[in-house]
Amino acid sequence: MPEEPDEANIDRALSFLKHRGLWIVLCVAIATAGAYGLSKRQTKQYTATTSIAFNNNPLSQAIAGLVTPTNSAILQQAGNLELLHLLNLSELTAARLGHGLTAASVAESISIGGQPESSIATVSATRPSPALAAKMANTYAQLFVTTQVQSRRRYFTLALAVVRKQLARLSPSQRIGNDGLALQNRAQSLTLLTELEPNSVQIAQQAIVPSAPSAPHTSRNVLIGAMLGLFIGFGIALLRERLDPRMRDPAALAAVYHVPLAGVVPRSSSLVRATRLNEESAPLPVAEAELFHMIRARLRPSGDERRVGTLLVTSAASEEGTTTVARHLAAAAARMGSRVILLEANLRHPQLAQQFGLESSPGLSEILSGEISVGAATHTVGVSDALGIKPGGAPLTVLSSGLDVDRNPVELLDSYAMDELLAQVKADYDLVVVDAPELDSFSDGFLLLSRVDGAILVGRVGRSRRDVAMRLSKTLHAARAPLLGLVANCAASKHSQRGGSASRQAAPRPEYSSVSTPAESRVS
Repeated sequence: MPEEPDEANIDRALSFLKHRGLWIVLCVAIATAGAYGLSKRQTKQYTATTSIAFNNNPLSQAIAGLVTPTNSAILQQAGNLELLHLLNLSELTAARLGHGLTAASVAESISIGGQPESSIATVSATRPSPALAAKMANTYAQLFVTTQVQSRRRYFTLALAVVRKQLARLSPSQRIGNDGLALQNRAQSLTLLTELEPNSVQIAQQAIVPSAPSAPHTSRNVLIGAMLGLFIGFGIALLRERLDPRMRDPAALAAVYHVPLAGVVPRSSSLVRATRLNEESAPLPVAEAELFHMIRARLRPSGDERRVGTLLVTSAASEEGTTTVARHLAAAAARMGSRVILLEANLRHPQLAQQFGLESSPGLSEILSGEISVGAATHTVGVSDALGIKPGGAPLTVLSSGLDVDRNPVELLDSYAMDELLAQVKADYDLVVVDAPELDSFSDGFLLLSRVDGAILVGRVGRSRRDVAMRLSKTLHAARAPLLGLVANCAASKHSQRGGSASRQAAPRPEYSSVSTPAESRVS
């Protein structure tokens, strides 16, 4: 099957957005409003940050007996941050601040951060109160600095005591040796470090009271909500499109039946008005009249001189527009000078007599019952010259269904009388257009399919069901029905402008199209 053109894909996408876009918009609106409302209901949180500077002096560490490799800034910073995490000062911070704080609430509010290659670490506190957040960050950081200073002083004191013990165990001669002198120098350095205030860690910048909340992020939450709603909306729209059996694209209708798209009839108030009234009182507008002439032309393949004398117009289900298409297609042929009879074979739901303002009886059913002749039951109606076609066009002959309700429609249509009638009108007229009932509900239409030279299907865009069409398509192709094409009814105007050129390529002939059948013959 040939690939569909880009224009058809774009139209299908636009059709999807047109029919399912409301779900997408609705989901986006609900998700956005929900995210905004949730953000507004959340308690505002304020974050204050204190910076701590670590001074990892290699000289003091060497004096203290700590072996620190060179180029270890990343390792030292990792150790500093780990120390901040491990040294839990939440309980001391809660006790110093009060305000009903607990160690758990402080631990939940505090976060530690820092860059790997920097000697600066940060202590951040997040609370509903901006002032309390600043106090908590500063208190926690100050407690850490104080604890570290005290720990380092105790370490130097213990190191000094160890060195002095080592010196006490040396003899006088050893004390003046190299090892003794080294221990004496270390003892002097440790004494100095113990007496001085260690500056290995200090507050680099205290936290200030934040002026703006750090949470909730209303703009970010609204954006996330909108994106989430967009995804959900598309998901729902695609699911509904997948589960919806109705076909909203003319090309999809033709593709299901595997027949060419003969034409696309748009939704038109003028067409509805002209269908309900006799064309003489409500002539068909030029655009719509030209459309049916184009459909008639597409049913006449070039290079094939065989004549389609009887043309059946039917559909899968009721209310697809079969009578409308049959009536105006017959009128189009009559305008061009052909002798045309419009035969209503829909004995169950007749409409032609009412539309043309004719008497309901006698009609087809009375002819098939042998009550009256063909000439006595037919009516001649004029067709408009909306296309500027001057007199010379032939009038249209109409044969309505009649009112013989005593006989079963199947008995009337599947009879020798029906065969004789079709043979007679085919001989007397250039074209016989048969308005047939739907195929999915009754067997009437199938009885007529084997009695005509060609048939066209009518499908209503947005109403025809895919499952019904697929089931009917299999049946028609298995029966080798003489299908000429499909007319998509009640489509958007943009589809009718193309007239089915691209869509016809997307709907190839069925596999048996190489066999000589009336489906390839010419409509006169």
